[in-house]
Amino acid sequence: MRTTRLLLASSLAAIAMLSPGLALAQAREAVEPSLTVKAAKAQFRAVGFASTMPAAAGTLVLLLGSEGDLASRASALSETERAAIARALASAEFDYTGTATLSLRGIGSWDRIHVLATGKDLSPAAVQKLGVAAGRALMKDKGPLVVLADGLPAEAAAELATGMGIGEYRSDLYQAKAREAGTMAGTTMVNGSPDAVRALYEERGRPLVDAMAFARDLSNEPANVIYPESFVERTRAAFAGVQGVTIEALDVPAMEKLGMGSILGSGRGSARPPRMLIVRYTGRGAPSSGPVVLAGKGITFDSGGISLKNGSGMGDMKFDMSGAASVVGAVLALSKSRAPVDVVAIAALSENMPDGDAARPADVLQAMNGKTIEIISTDAEGRLVLADAVAYADAKLNPAAIVDVATLTGSIMTALGDDYAGLFSRHDPLAKQLLKAGDTSGDALWRMPLHPSYAEDTKSTIADIKNSGVSGAGAGAGAHFIGAFVKPETPWAHIDIAGMAWGGASDLKPAGSTGYGVRLLERFVRDFQPVPKVAGE
Repeated sequence: MRTTRLLLASSLAAIAMLSPGLALAQAREAVEPSLTVKAAKAQFRAVGFASTMPAAAGTLVLLLGSEGDLASRASALSETERAAIARALASAEFDYTGTATLSLRGIGSWDRIHVLATGKDLSPAAVQKLGVAAGRALMKDKGPLVVLADGLPAEAAAELATGMGIGEYRSDLYQAKAREAGTMAGTTMVNGSPDAVRALYEERGRPLVDAMAFARDLSNEPANVIYPESFVERTRAAFAGVQGVTIEALDVPAMEKLGMGSILGSGRGSARPPRMLIVRYTGRGAPSSGPVVLAGKGITFDSGGISLKNGSGMGDMKFDMSGAASVVGAVLALSKSRAPVDVVAIAALSENMPDGDAARPADVLQAMNGKTIEIISTDAEGRLVLADAVAYADAKLNPAAIVDVATLTGSIMTALGDDYAGLFSRHDPLAKQLLKAGDTSGDALWRMPLHPSYAEDTKSTIADIKNSGVSGAGAGAGAHFIGAFVKPETPWAHIDIAGMAWGGASDLKPAGSTGYGVRLLERFVRDFQPVPKVAGE
C-alpha cells in the first residue's frame, strides 16, 4: 500500500508540473472512501384493497364527515359496535368539521377503532394529509389495519392510502432494534371500487411514497454516509431498471473541461470531490418542446468554509442537500409512474469545508457561462453550485423551463417561517403554475419579489457579480444571483425551501427531513404547460 501511494504521489507530481488544477482534481478523485455505517431496513405496511371488510382484527380506521356517516360508512359493523362508537363520539363532542381524531378500545374484536374527521375539504392535498396523520398516529399498532374508505371516491381513497404510506416513514435510520421491533402487518383499504383504487395507488401513489422515502433518507443520512459520490450511487440504485431514464455524473475533470469553476470552487476545501448529477426521464407520449429542468442545491455538508459557521446547530447542515434530494425524488416518482413527461433533475453536489485550498472571501471564480463571481462569503455556496447547474441546463438542454430548489437563506425563514417556501420568478405564467401545484400538492408556496435593487446590491467592483448582497433582502439577492446565470428569455423560477426542508417531530412527520418539494415538483411537471420564451421582468 505504501509503495502504491508513493507511485501515486510521483505520478500526481508529474501531472502537477503540466496542470496544477488537473493534478488537484486527480488527487481528490484518488481519495479512499472512509468507512460508513449502514442504515437499518425501513418498514412499510403492505397495502391491499377489498370491497368488503375482512374479519375484525387489529385496528379499524373510520372516516366520518358528519354524524350521519356512521350508519353508511360503518354499515359493515354490528349494530352494537356502531351504538358504542356513537356514544363515545357524542360524549367526546367530536368535531366532524375539523381535524379531530378519537381512538376507542374495547369495542367488538378490534384492538382499536381510530376515528378521523374528514371535514368538508376532500381535495387531494387535504385527504392525503389526513392519511399522513393517520399513518403516523398508528405506527405503534403492530397488527393489521382496516381502513373503511367506502363512500369516498376512488381518487380520494387512493390519496388516503398514499398519505398513510408517507406517514409511516421513520427517520431513526440507525436504531436497528427499534426498526426491527416496528415491523407492521398490512393495510386493507375497503372501498366499493377496489380495482379502481388499486390502479390509482399503484400508478401514482406508491411511486410517490417511494420517492418521498428516498428523498428523506438522503437528507436524513449523516454527511459521512451521503457525500457527492455516494449520492450518485444511491441515485443509480434507486433508478435501476426504470425505463426511459438516463443518468450522467460529471466528475471533476469533466466539469473542468466545461469550465464549471463555480461549483469546483465551492468544493475545493473538501476531500470529497464535487459531482454534477444529471438524471433525465422521457416518458412515452412526452412533449418534444424540451425538458422541464429541476435543479437542486446539493451541499452534502455545509461548514461555511473559510466563513465558518457557528458550531451551534452545524450538524443540521447535513440537510443542506435537501433541494437536490427533492428534485431527484420528483423525477423518481414521475419515472416510476411512467408519466408522459420530459424532465431532468440536476443535482449540484459539493461539500463546503475549510481546508488550505478552500475558496477565500475576495477570490474570483468563473462559471460555465463565462460570468465571473467575486466571493464575499464562502457560506453563500449554494448559489455557486446552482450557477453552474442552471447555466449547464440553459446551454445544453434547450429547457422548456428551469426551476431551481435550494435551502438557500435564513432570511426566507424570517419572512415566511415554516408555513411556506419562497417562490421567485421573472415569468408570471410559470409562477402561477408553481403556485397552483403547491396548492394541489400541499407543499405551499408564497411568491416573493425580485426587485431591481437586488442587481445593485450584488454588483462587484472586480467581477461581473458578487455572491452576497449588501441589503437585508438576503433571500431576494440570492434568487437574483441564481437568475443571473439563466438567459432572460428562459422561463425560470427559484424556490427557497430553507424553512421547510427539515424540523422537529409533529403529528405529520418524525424529526428530520420533510421531503418538501417532491410532491410539489411531481405535480408541477405533470401539469406543466409551455411558457413563452420571452425576457421576463
